[in-house]
Amino acid sequence: MSVNLQTPIDYLKGVGPNRADLLRKELGIYTYQDLINLFPNRYIDRTRFYKINELQRNNADVQVIGKIIQFKEVTQKKGKRLIATFQDDTGSMELVWFRGQKWIRENLKLNKSYVAFGKTNWFSGKYNMPHPELELLEEHKKNIRTAMQPIYPSTEKLSNKGITNRAIIKIIQQLFIESGGKYNETLSENLRSELKLINKSEALFNIHFPKSQELLSRAQFRLKFEELFYIQLQLIIKNLIHKSKIKGFPFENVGDYFNSFFNHHLPFKLTNAQKRVIKEIRADLGSNAQMNRLLQGDVGSGKTIVALMSMLIALDNGFQACLMAPTEILSVQHYNGLVDMCNNLNISIKMLTGSSKTSERRKIHETLENGELQIIIGTHALLEDKVKFKNLGLAVIDEQHRFGVAQRSKLWHKNTSPPHVLVMTATPIPRTLAMSVYGDLDISVIDELPPGRKSVKTVHRYDKNRLQVFKFIRDEIAKGRQIYIVYPLIQESEVLDYKDLMDGYESISRDFPMPDYQISILHGKMKPADKDFEMQRFIKGETQIMVATTVIEVGVNVPNASVMIVESAERFGLSQLHQLRGRVGRGAEQSYCILMTSHKLSSDSKTRLETMVRTNDGFEIAEVDLRLRGPGDIMGTQQSGVLNLKIADIIKDHDILQSARYYAKKILQIDQNLSLPENEVILRTYKQLSKYKNIWNYIS
Repeated sequence: MSVNLQTPIDYLKGVGPNRADLLRKELGIYTYQDLINLFPNRYIDRTRFYKINELQRNNADVQVIGKIIQFKEVTQKKGKRLIATFQDDTGSMELVWFRGQKWIRENLKLNKSYVAFGKTNWFSGKYNMPHPELELLEEHKKNIRTAMQPIYPSTEKLSNKGITNRAIIKIIQQLFIESGGKYNETLSENLRSELKLINKSEALFNIHFPKSQELLSRAQFRLKFEELFYIQLQLIIKNLIHKSKIKGFPFENVGDYFNSFFNHHLPFKLTNAQKRVIKEIRADLGSNAQMNRLLQGDVGSGKTIVALMSMLIALDNGFQACLMAPTEILSVQHYNGLVDMCNNLNISIKMLTGSSKTSERRKIHETLENGELQIIIGTHALLEDKVKFKNLGLAVIDEQHRFGVAQRSKLWHKNTSPPHVLVMTATPIPRTLAMSVYGDLDISVIDELPPGRKSVKTVHRYDKNRLQVFKFIRDEIAKGRQIYIVYPLIQESEVLDYKDLMDGYESISRDFPMPDYQISILHGKMKPADKDFEMQRFIKGETQIMVATTVIEVGVNVPNASVMIVESAERFGLSQLHQLRGRVGRGAEQSYCILMTSHKLSSDSKTRLETMVRTNDGFEIAEVDLRLRGPGDIMGTQQSGVLNLKIADIIKDHDILQSARYYAKKILQIDQNLSLPENEVILRTYKQLSKYKNIWNYIS
């Protein structure tokens, strides 16, 4: 008999309206399906009964069979405690209760065989077990019993209302009884035999009531694989639909702009990684589908030149291109960089930001619409309705996680057909996350730095080392170098941030007095014109020290700056520290990053600082960050829905995730519509998931 898993939980025997209400509110359990997918957090191995004389002084949970031969009450400072003498044929121990004594006295029987289960303590020459779980031996033998006891997720409210772990076990047992333990298979026979997976019913039974350690492992593997397989299937299908439905402009020519730049104006030799990525982009642009590619590359890996060469292909095919960046500072930097590189190519490039003058804007709007303007660079200003293109062929978006979905879709609609899209990020995304969250984008990675780059030396120093650090700064300035000193920004308290920054600025001004030293200051409260003025002074080398909040984090390029000092580094996340460090090391000189902290550090802070000192590899840093913060935090709330996983863990189950993606791809390559008879079960499950789960319908 098969039970409809969409039945509301209220109808399950032993639940009823009150419990159902609590289960909905506390654990999000609405249906039988939700209950069967409430997987245990851990298991207690009840394969063994101990004799009292075999107990060890460790804090493991154990179970002992014996009889209660007497009770006694002991008065203590606060109230009383109840003690029962519990004995078997090898000795005796004590069971202790600090609350609920009345119920215990009335319900427990003397000289009956019980199974006592709990943690034991050694106290005054004897073992005792506080608040044991007790069950009559004859009842114990009757239950759907398993050697391994599941421990389910719970909340304080549930325990207080009597929905204990044992109560949850009982209602899950009831569900198995009502369904006869039969559940529809959700994976094809081919997949199951190739991967040696147990069937769905067996997996569900052994995840809740494992018959052995081995069957538990097989059940976990099967259910994790299935969960990740359907997420990957969804993402890959989305990508395929995108490619078949959304036609792109086929850029058939690689012409004069591209070739002339490549052959005569390249400022440096491309790395192999850059060549590989350009090849991947060229293949996309030449196909009939719209490109939707994510370009990842660590700070300084040379993404901008790849973006420019992609834009030149658009120009060679008679189209316009745009580059959108999240901040004005970054837009200015991209603009200056591209103008430099395109100097001899006779290309019209303009920039549009919030502070562009009205007369300038008018000219830009006009030349964009009539097609004279070939490349436009800008901030969110590019999204304004007034900005219209003659034929936008390629949109490049930098640091895309700072733009919302709605903002990006505005760019798409600037044209009759959507332009090709290249999304860039210098925040390395761990492979596991990239596969899960950006699984419907094609991904390119620039994983080598240009030759001749020296890696930045990173050290961790405490506040008490400040005088040595200041001496080091003086020495570097004497060599003609420049210094960043960055203070943390805690969004909740602009007042505090500002105070931190100003206190820091004052103490640095005392130690580095004028006229020998000039100091710039940069923070979020300044007007754009003032920010730009301070930034320009630093870029021109008129000031040696830049005191700033994290506005400096993304994209400021001053090759002469060789030292980055991060104050209160323990208050920064790993990816932020890595981004800040990327502001130095851009010239030929050896650069340094000094992480200053107080002595009080949490263990996570220590891990972050040790990671920064140990490695410069952004991808390794991103993996550590993922382990520390979990996927939801890293993606931000807008995308954490996809990682609302029931059993798999994309960090620990990286290998299963890769395997799931491989098989999902393989099946869709042969049978894109899942119409072959052997894939019938996959198609049915996929449709059901799309119907009942809202986690699939997010946009990346």
